[in-house]
Amino acid sequence: MRRAVCPGSFDPVTNGHLDIIGRASRLFDEVIVGVLVNQSKSGLFTVEERIDMLREVTASYDNVRVESFRGLLVDFCRAQQASVLIKGLRAVSDFDYELQMAQMNIGLAGVETLFMPTNPLYSFLSSSLVKDVAKWGGDISAHVPDRVRAELTARLSPPARA
Repeated sequence: MRRAVCPGSFDPVTNGHLDIIGRASRLFDEVIVGVLVNQSKSGLFTVEERIDMLREVTASYDNVRVESFRGLLVDFCRAQQASVLIKGLRAVSDFDYELQMAQMNIGLAGVETLFMPTNPLYSFLSSSLVKDVAKWGGDISAHVPDRVRAELTARLSPPARA
């Protein structure tokens, strides 16, 4: 079975993330979306909330499942019996960092990394940017699934305008 891991914090999941997950699901028998538990960072959404949103918005993919992990990504890959990581690249600046990580992962555990260029529609998109726009009351409906938009709107009310 060809199994791959698509890791990230997904705080929150965006349409860019979903594009990569969906494309990966056509290439592999199973794609495991690995949600990083990073105790040194406090996210807007809890890990459980992120997993719940991801499970809902990926439900149409029969071969995608969502799990959380902590520690080394390569250890998670071993536990899932996955030998490939899927990483989306938005720009050259992403590549510089991701190449170092890919080289470390192949050296540590023989885990390969497949880089997928992001669809140009999402090349500027990041979870942080979406949260900033939502915080100020901007329209994020083209950038996130409806469920995520609703959760962000409920969580981030824009400050009163002067």
